[in-house]
Amino acid sequence: MVWGVDVLEKNEHLLLIDGMALLFRSFFATAVTGQFMMNSKGLPTNGVQGFMKHLLMATEHVKPSHIMVCWDMGSKTFRNEVYNDYKSNRNAPPVELIPQFDLAKEVAEGFSLSNVGVVGYEADDCIGTLAKAHHKERKVSVLSGDQDLLQLLDDDIEIMLLKKGFGNYQTYSKDLFIEEKGITPQQFIDVKALMGDSSDGYPGVKGIGEKTAVKLIQQFDDIDGILNNLDKLTPSQRKKIEGDLDMLHVSRKLAEIHCEVPLSVSFQDAKWNNVSQETMTVVEELELKVLRRYLITANVMVASS
Repeated sequence: MVWGVDVLEKNEHLLLIDGMALLFRSFFATAVTGQFMMNSKGLPTNGVQGFMKHLLMATEHVKPSHIMVCWDMGSKTFRNEVYNDYKSNRNAPPVELIPQFDLAKEVAEGFSLSNVGVVGYEADDCIGTLAKAHHKERKVSVLSGDQDLLQLLDDDIEIMLLKKGFGNYQTYSKDLFIEEKGITPQQFIDVKALMGDSSDGYPGVKGIGEKTAVKLIQQFDDIDGILNNLDKLTPSQRKKIEGDLDMLHVSRKLAEIHCEVPLSVSFQDAKWNNVSQETMTVVEELELKVLRRYLITANVMVASS
């Protein structure tokens, strides 16, 4: 794994962006009313403009020294080898969204942002790898709408979950998560394994819901603790777990974010220098009118360097 040569500074703050989460959220926020914001070339830009607006508002909120944007690189990952039906319940993306995947990366590059993605892994895995690699030297903030990322919470890692609208976040620290949920971020993985995740298409243990999963993990610490104490479960709980034991182990592998993705990125290349005059060339060329209006109104543009 290559990170480049880092000069560590206590005031460094890395912002990790879940690009897919922001792009999908922005697309569907306007697509339901048919506002695809076509430019003169017939290219839809609604998702891209919302994605960048979310990102730029987060930079104003966090004021990071460095930013990396993480992406899925195709629909198949190592999790599909573990469980063939992983995310198979999801519909294909709308035709108006498909060209915006590459366009979003292009616009991010136009803003001098570092795009990160590895074939065979999800954006979550890249985020997890970067967060765990950097949090001991600098603060790390993660922006997403995906609660699965809460398992990454640690010292100097905070998760900012998008709420309705722009610039609204539910921000979790490790201590707040433990106080609110009654479990640790690491235990959250085992809770997910027990209850499953309908959006990702894996069932966990049939008949075990969130409340029961949390209660069992609180009582026995983790899945191994539960399996070592099956005689202490209710007859119904024991029957369900023993009947779905293989799927429980599979679900545990699917639920855990992989934090050892083979990345080759330079931390210093991710330095955030705010929005420059050069950036406006990209905005104008792609006719990103909503984004242009935001940049001018918010007065976040700085002079060329």
